[in-house]
Amino acid sequence: MKIKIIAVGKLKEKYLKQGIAEYQKRLGSYCKFELIEVADEKAPEALSDAEMSQVKDKEGERILAKVHDSDYVYALAIQGDEITSESFAESIDKMSTQGKSNFTFIIGGSLGLSKAVLRRSNRQISFGRLTYPHQLMRLILTEQIYRCFRIIKGEPYHK
Repeated sequence: MKIKIIAVGKLKEKYLKQGIAEYQKRLGSYCKFELIEVADEKAPEALSDAEMSQVKDKEGERILAKVHDSDYVYALAIQGDEITSESFAESIDKMSTQGKSNFTFIIGGSLGLSKAVLRRSNRQISFGRLTYPHQLMRLILTEQIYRCFRIIKGEPYHK
């Protein structure tokens, strides 16, 4: 199985890189894991709706260039389905038994995801209605993917 996270922007914080590296190492027993960063679009603080849409569209093009036709795509979106760790594991397990082996998770930039990315996704998921920095979300998502594999395999993991 191959798991890929596509995220907008470059991760700079050392502690987040270390956390992701730890879970990436742990995931090596379960899957091939890859984290891909695409450039964020530079934009001023105050943007019109049209300008925000343009920024998301440009970032979306970069994201979609990294998505393969065979990928089962989860887009992280605040309006997505709120899930539990158990239902997340069940979803991945169900898709893998239906022949899916390439899973792609998409984390947008500070403005969110373009309509094209949301349309391409097979499922939109949310980790709650709170807003997280997208850099931190990479670590949270990586840990949750690891937790999914532990759940699927029936292996112990703290609750």
